[in-house]
This record gives sequence, structure tokens and C-alpha cells, in this order.
Amino acid sequence: MKIRTTISYLLFPLTMWYAVGVAVRNFLFEVGILKQEAPRITTIGVGNLNAGGSGKTPMVEYLLRLLADHYRVAVLSRGYKRKSKGFLLDDGSHDAALLGDEPSMIASKYPHVQVAVCEKRLEGVRRLMEGVGMDDEEAAGTDGAVPQLIVLDDVYQHRAIKPSINILLTEYHHPFFRDHILPYGNLREFSKGKNRAAIVIVTKCPARLNPVEKHNIIADLRLRSYQKVFFSYLEYGDLRTLDGEERPVDLERMDGVLAVTGIAHPKPMIGELRRQCKVQHLAFGDHHDYTQGDIDRIAKAYKAMPGDNKIIITTEKDAARLRGKVEGLPVYVLPVRMAFHKENDKDFDQIIESSVRENISFLSKLSIWS
Repeated sequence: MKIRTTISYLLFPLTMWYAVGVAVRNFLFEVGILKQEAPRITTIGVGNLNAGGSGKTPMVEYLLRLLADHYRVAVLSRGYKRKSKGFLLDDGSHDAALLGDEPSMIASKYPHVQVAVCEKRLEGVRRLMEGVGMDDEEAAGTDGAVPQLIVLDDVYQHRAIKPSINILLTEYHHPFFRDHILPYGNLREFSKGKNRAAIVIVTKCPARLNPVEKHNIIADLRLRSYQKVFFSYLEYGDLRTLDGEERPVDLERMDGVLAVTGIAHPKPMIGELRRQCKVQHLAFGDHHDYTQGDIDRIAKAYKAMPGDNKIIITTEKDAARLRGKVEGLPVYVLPVRMAFHKENDKDFDQIIESSVRENISFLSKLSIWS
């Protein structure tokens, strides 16, 4: 912590220049010198003010579970750390190297959803609306290929596109109102950027949240009258193999577990595991691309653990990059999903379902008259 604080102070001059650049850019968008476009298709933007770790992927998955059975849905992401460029639509291979770990994971879990990556979100939306990248068989399987709804992952700072519904996430343990702008802090832009959101979700809360604490967080958020706030937490499922097969494991009977993570904030997952068993944690950087040297390090750490009844547990995102590299090791995946506190879940679902339904209906009528 002291090292982080020292580095932050040393980087303060850079922070001032970065802050000026961000402020000028946002001002140019606000006055219309830099143009924003609202595509003629229903879009839901999911993003945050901080640099990673707020739970965007569980939020995207929640929206897919809520909406993908009722509409033709696509997910558009940047595809962070992918080894490809430009617009790319998943062809069913779910290749993490080409798509990035998060889009690859979503594509494998939701085969009826189109998953695309593109650095320029506006271009990506246009390509999806044109049905670009689909062969005849895929087009037939998606009712003409063109989606009715696009979920935009990590889009909050992409001001050139204006989502129909903008959802802002902030993590319970690292809220934006207690942070500072990069590189002094961890915010991509000033906290007043929150005003662009219709919905703010406090993520990764305790499963039981004190009403007084909730009230205090709402006060600290300082939201406007048109904004809704919700509180969510993470639910962990049963362990699965890297191939997605459910494989029940009694963790309380384990001699030990080696947890392997390459995510920004692994603390909630490690805490969940430590409630059930002894855990040794091997942490890598966020979106880590595992090399053979990393695999050797994992194998060495696993073999050095005492006892015979032991396994390796990783995240769903890491599984996308580990698949095919860890043969011979007992690697399991711990699924996670977002859940809302009971007094909030129905309200959130109703707001999203109603907004999507009305927007799709409006755009459909607009297309008839245009």
C-alpha cells in the first residue's frame, strides 16, 4: 500500500495532464463539436468509471439470461488483449486468442447469441446491423442475422456511440466516489461522468447488506432524480470441468485447493473458497495470457501442495485461456453470476424489459415511416 501511495504521488503531474485531456474531450462531446450517434437499434451499454474489476461480464450475462430468449441479441465487445484487429464475429470456435477471454467465454455459454468484437463500437454496431460476417446457415439460425438488441460491453467512455440504456457499475469495495483519476487513482474519467447513466449498480456487495449502509452509499453516489440505483452480489455455482461438464466436488473434504486467477479483483472468489477449504492462491494479472512457463509454474505449485486429495480451481474467464494448455492437471471452473438483493431484482428486471420492449417497438414503427 505504501509503494502504491508513493507511486501515486510521483505520478500526480501526469494525472493533471490526463485529467485536462479527459475534461476537454468530454466537453467537446457535450457541446456537440465531437459527434455522438444513437444507432437505430436498441442498445444497452454496460461500463464503469474505473479501470476494470467492477463486474461487467456478470452484468452482461445477467442481461442475456433476462432477454436472449425473447429477442435476437448480440454482444459487442472490444475483445481486450485479443490477437486480432477490427470487426470479428465469432464463428463457433470461441477462440480466446481471436476474441479475447470474456467474449470467448460468453460465446461458448450462449451459442444462440451473436458475439462480436470491434475496437470502434459504432463500426461494430453498423456491421452487426448489416449482418456482416454471417454465412447463409448462420443467418438462417438467427432469423435473418440482424439482431434486435445489442449489449455493448465496456462502452462507457466510447462517447461516439449513445446507448439506448446506459448502465454504470461501481464496485462495493472500490466505489468511484472514493477514488481519483488515473494514474494517481484508478478512474478513467471524473466521477461526474456518472450523470450519463440511467441506471447505477453497486456490484459485489455482501449477500446481506445493512439498510443503513445502503442508505449511506446512495447518499455518497449523489445521483440525480432520473437515475435508478440497485445493489447486487455474486453467486457461485457448482464446479465444472474446463469442457463445461458439471462435476460436483465436496470442497470440505479436500486436502487443499490451488486457486489460479487472472482477474482484477479475485478477493470475493478467494473468500468464497476459503469458507469451505484450505486455499493457496496463485494470482496473475487481469486478462493474463498464459504461457508455457505459467503452466509449468501452476503445475509446480500444485504438486508442492501437501496431500493427495487436491484440485485446481480457476475462473470462467481464465478457463477460456487455459483450455487446451493444462492437460493432466485436475482443473475445475467456478461459475459465478450476478444476483440482485431481493427488494431490487424485480424492479431492475421490469425497468430493463419495459425499456427494451418500448424501444424496439418505437424503432420498428420508425422504420416503417422512414
